[in-house]
Amino acid sequence: MQWKSLQALTPGLTHLLGYERSWLKPDIRAGLSVAAVALPVAIAYAELAGVSPVVGLYSCILPMIAYAIFGSSRQLIVGPDAATCAVIAAVVTPLAAGNQELHWQLTIMMTAMMGGWCVLASRLRFGALADLLSRPILSGLLNGVAVTIVVDQIGKVAGFSTHPAQLIERIYALPGNLLRSDGLTIGVSLLTLFVLFSVKKLRPNWPAPLFAIMLATFITWAGELQQHGIITVGGFSGTLPIVQWPDFQPGLLRDMVIPALNLAVVSFVSMMLTARSFAAKNGYEVNADTEFRALGLVNIVSALSQGFAISGADSRTAVNDANGGKSQLVSIIAAVVIAIVLLFLTEPLQFIPVAGLGVVLMYAAWSLLDIRGIWILRRRNAQAFRLAVFTFISVLLVGVISGIGLAVLLGLMQFLRTVFRPTEQLLGVNDEGMIHSMGNNNGVKAVAGVMMYRFNSPLTYFNVAYFKRRILNLVDSTPFQPRWVVIDAVASFTHADISVLAAIDELKRDLLQRNVKLVLAGRRTELTRWFRINRVGRDQDLILVPDLYLALKLIQSKEQAEP
Repeated sequence: MQWKSLQALTPGLTHLLGYERSWLKPDIRAGLSVAAVALPVAIAYAELAGVSPVVGLYSCILPMIAYAIFGSSRQLIVGPDAATCAVIAAVVTPLAAGNQELHWQLTIMMTAMMGGWCVLASRLRFGALADLLSRPILSGLLNGVAVTIVVDQIGKVAGFSTHPAQLIERIYALPGNLLRSDGLTIGVSLLTLFVLFSVKKLRPNWPAPLFAIMLATFITWAGELQQHGIITVGGFSGTLPIVQWPDFQPGLLRDMVIPALNLAVVSFVSMMLTARSFAAKNGYEVNADTEFRALGLVNIVSALSQGFAISGADSRTAVNDANGGKSQLVSIIAAVVIAIVLLFLTEPLQFIPVAGLGVVLMYAAWSLLDIRGIWILRRRNAQAFRLAVFTFISVLLVGVISGIGLAVLLGLMQFLRTVFRPTEQLLGVNDEGMIHSMGNNNGVKAVAGVMMYRFNSPLTYFNVAYFKRRILNLVDSTPFQPRWVVIDAVASFTHADISVLAAIDELKRDLLQRNVKLVLAGRRTELTRWFRINRVGRDQDLILVPDLYLALKLIQSKEQAEP
């Protein structure tokens, strides 16, 4: 029993215990490739989050090993993510008010809070939140975040300082700021961009960000460009920095509770999209609740190792899969390589130009940007297009944090709208006697004197009044006067709700006043028990049958028996 519990808690470790020797070579190749991509990206995302570049490496090592133990995906690589870092910066920067030590403290605490939310959600079986943000909403959110990141990095890439805090104001001030650009900084940025695109085109499987940052760093060091105004990341010395806690202000935590919850939801949804897509490609499944717990534990580990919030990294996961990675040993190998760099090779990293990191961040954000995908929705699904555009504009106008909150709220509203006002169908019979939905000239016709109805949502207290009203309106507006109303109970009667059962009793009486009898087809055993347990009035005028076909046979026999 304990072994099964351990297997449930550590699915990644369980998979590694069954490791096959043939996986080793592709896993080593994939692990080295992932490390090559993760190194420059982690440093760049630390810059985006507003912390020391070494913190980006802290956020990779132990969290990647933790996911290899607790995660259920064999291909997913966790690590710093553009969206999560942008959210952290938006929350922590105003609270820290320029205090770098406090900024790091708050970043760690927000990461721990996010992890706590995820663990709690997994305990409550909230893995279904993976479906909370629909793809149109998530697309609008990520596009908004991408535009925000690109605009934020323009100052670093062009060599001028930005002052406006909000996106719209920064865009408005951009023409004037560009006149104050530094030519040498722009040159370093263009060189980094040129290497990125060249490597990407000529050697698509090579880690383009690594080569671009290496060349920009070498030129900065060899040319002593720091003396000519080129800003470098610094922050790397002989000793590894440790955060100091004596002056921490606990009262600031209350301002991060809701943002940490929003971040947990968005990170989880994004991570599950990546994990599920690669799991489907490789022929296995991932468990949403297990992944929620793994995301929480990984972020708690990141906080304990002085890192920041992380999520599923789609670009590094794609690198892993492209190089044939078979197991989470890839994450362990990549983590070990990054740890070696952190312990023994950090001195050259201090010469990385901030402009080069800005280019890498803009390059990463560009991969999130998919305006064309949103525009395509205009022709395919008008409602999905409106949802994506609304979320996109919200992020641009009110900021990343408020935009995420609106996206989550919009997802909930979309779900509630589906449940409150679901689709419905009137059913009929085709020439072969099969029951189908009527409409679209499909040859399905109503049965004389019978109205068959399907309500495409579970019935509960907040939609049963609408359900009852729709049936009565359809009965009153039907060209022929039905003598029977048959409801497909399988689709809508999913649980015993006393409000629903009472409403059905009222519906039966209202239909009898119209000389119409009510039949519930499906779930006969459950409905009989529910009506009996809840002591809702029942008599022979409410008929329960096992399915729709038996309902039609029963009606036919009763019609023939009547004089």
